[in-house]
Amino acid sequence: MTTVRSLVFTAWLYLSMAIFAVGLSPALLMPHGAAMAVIRWWAKFVLFGLRWICGVKVEFRGLRRRPAGPALVAAKHQGMLDVIIPFVVLDDPCMVMKKELMALPFFGWFAWKTKMIPVDRSAGSKALKDMVRTARERVQQGRQVVIFPEGTRTEPGAAPDYKPGVAAIYRDLDGPCWPVATNSGVHWPAHGFRRYPGTVVFEFLEPVPAGLKRPEFMGQLEEKIEGASGAMLQPAPIR
Repeated sequence: MTTVRSLVFTAWLYLSMAIFAVGLSPALLMPHGAAMAVIRWWAKFVLFGLRWICGVKVEFRGLRRRPAGPALVAAKHQGMLDVIIPFVVLDDPCMVMKKELMALPFFGWFAWKTKMIPVDRSAGSKALKDMVRTARERVQQGRQVVIFPEGTRTEPGAAPDYKPGVAAIYRDLDGPCWPVATNSGVHWPAHGFRRYPGTVVFEFLEPVPAGLKRPEFMGQLEEKIEGASGAMLQPAPIR
């Protein structure tokens, strides 16, 4: 049954992406808010299908701690769901994402229109400088910059490997950083098509204060995210 439901949801996911992007493509010619609304509607549509097709419920904790207005948000990344969630709970999120994703049909159109932050990983130090500069511009526009500190999806419980990009943005913005923990990879794994029933939790944690030196900042950020994410893990479902 899990396999059948997962296949149905996979069809739901990608068909909905095409339908929203093509059917509501006039939003690409409208102001920023219209395109962001399309992404937000699609994100909620995906969560609806995830709940009723696969039996995966999404629970939010610590919403009173989520930032309002310009902010840096650093989130645990275990799967695709983590990319969708910010558009449900934040006012005007701006994702730091791989440059290659901007070339994708539908997804890339709206990512370009809503001014996400593409990163060319092959560009070395230039990529880091460009990312920091663009993140500063987006925050000055009142947006919430969302970055995955590990730079890629990791398995639940795997040893973390936090990259320097988040520290560079934190130092440049000279403000607090809001960590987000999750167990999403237990129910929507990074690899494969199966989705496992249960509850995915996204929790906004107490922000890391501004002005810390890089080692202290990275230490606090990792401790907060990994500690809270690890506490959420349940025994892995039988596959």
